[in-house]
Amino acid sequence: MIIRVVLALALSAPPVMTPAGAPQSPCPVPVPARTSCGFLEVPERRDAPERKIKVGYAVHLSTAADRKPDPVVYMSGGPGSASMQLTGFLSQMFPDRDVVTVEQRGSRYSQPSLACPETAQALLGRLRQPPADVGAAADRCRERLAEQGVDLRGYNTKEIVADVVALRQKLGYASWNLFGVSYSTRVMTEVAAADPEGVRSVVLDSYLPAGVAWYDDAGRNLGDTMALLGVRERYEAMLARLNRRPALVPVLDPLAGREFTARMTGDDVATILAEALHEAEVAAVMPAMVGALAEGRDEVLRPLADAVGEGLTSHEFGLYHAVQCQDEVPFNTFRQASRLFTVNADKAVCDAWRLPKTGAAATDSSAADSSAADSGVSDGGVSTVRTVKAPAYVLAGQYDPTTPPRTAGPAAEALPAARFQQFPGLSHAVFLASACARRQIAGFVGDPARHAPAPCPAPELRPGGLHVTGAPYRISRSPWLAAPLALYALAALIQLVTAALRGRALAAFGGLAGVAFTGVVAQAILGLVSRNETALAVGLPDLVVPYSSIAVVSAILSAAALYHDRRWPQIAATVISGGFLVWWFTWVL
Repeated sequence: MIIRVVLALALSAPPVMTPAGAPQSPCPVPVPARTSCGFLEVPERRDAPERKIKVGYAVHLSTAADRKPDPVVYMSGGPGSASMQLTGFLSQMFPDRDVVTVEQRGSRYSQPSLACPETAQALLGRLRQPPADVGAAADRCRERLAEQGVDLRGYNTKEIVADVVALRQKLGYASWNLFGVSYSTRVMTEVAAADPEGVRSVVLDSYLPAGVAWYDDAGRNLGDTMALLGVRERYEAMLARLNRRPALVPVLDPLAGREFTARMTGDDVATILAEALHEAEVAAVMPAMVGALAEGRDEVLRPLADAVGEGLTSHEFGLYHAVQCQDEVPFNTFRQASRLFTVNADKAVCDAWRLPKTGAAATDSSAADSSAADSGVSDGGVSTVRTVKAPAYVLAGQYDPTTPPRTAGPAAEALPAARFQQFPGLSHAVFLASACARRQIAGFVGDPARHAPAPCPAPELRPGGLHVTGAPYRISRSPWLAAPLALYALAALIQLVTAALRGRALAAFGGLAGVAFTGVVAQAILGLVSRNETALAVGLPDLVVPYSSIAVVSAILSAAALYHDRRWPQIAATVISGGFLVWWFTWVL
């Protein structure tokens, strides 16, 4: 009887089908169970197919009882960002579907990987004196890659699109759902146009449409975001102050493994802020950060400067610049000098490499001229997506300075069957920051034809009042710097217990005040972290300033207790309390 029941259940369960070309290789990053990785072998250039390269990908097989036949295929942005590390995250978003994560050719988990440490080092070297020559560094990178047989002309959007189409055919899926973010939204839109029968739906998060002159618009987009955040005037004041007198900031160089002193102008800071604003948590603290910089509080520059170095390890810059030099830079005018050194550096690389422009990003130079138009989207960009048949869901973050709603919205209207939704309080890569957005995406993929996006509330990321100080960030990098606080808390606790046991009220109240101070400060910090952990890079909750009076009272009571108890424990408690106040008011606050 039991055997019959088990057999009936097994026969009634839907089989978990393995795609025909599913890989059976180990994965280079942690992935969930039932995930395997492999390579798609493709020509480096399809117009000269002799040389082959390998495109990395991962396939996660769903075990859901109601497993759907059409998977979700995801690619990260960049260009040059990796995708596989999000396989587990995406499998939780789409538990009833297989998830395919596909790398871009030339990215970290493809072969060859177009890492370009020479250019990455020079980009960070723009903050040195004298500034590094990015063009010369790019030439060194290109020469090294050429010695390996790499032809940079094969690394562009058109070829990446063809890779995605070829992967569906290899895996044997009749159709699938495309999911792109930032740069890869352009790829996925082109895939939907090139392979209409194989595409069921398209999700475009932080849409970068063709026909947008991204470089020409970069300064305007950042300024618009600052205006939305209500800090446009303070932002301009910060730029002017630091351009007159650049700040000297210690920066960790992750490639060299050592620190150097960066010379940061206002334009340099603007460049870093444009990248930092991709995070919704950073956007929430931007008013406090920009206000502090406008007033000369340069201590908040350290976390921004360190972020530059850390960001250099997130892209394969050989691939990034190969795509940009063929698909983006040629369709911008660069008529006005840009404040953003990334814009100027990318142009310097492209001037050095002299790669031919493609037609994958925009149709002609009129796309760049249209950047002054209110929508920012040219007719040329619109015409490239008119053949997209699949339903599309386009998401945009309110504070996104890279793919702003100003351009994403009109571009979504050009798609024949698209829905556009702006998410308040968010920025770039909406799905990573919002559980509500993830539910909306999953609902759309579940029923693309009838899904009606529901509004999502703005996340509770505002940190409230902040007292600007660089101490929390320095402590996060070197926890031993918090030793005075830990010693003070321990001394106050010991003083409270020992004085209470001996019946010495004055000393006990001194210890109690010290314990209370550390408790309320810890509670305030934990409350801040629960709302927005990034806020600690800017400062502490402003309540810690009035709370400091409790520590002052503790020190006074401990000193007063010396008149009645001049033994070493009370002397030590008084000395520690006084030393802590000096540290707290001079270094922390």
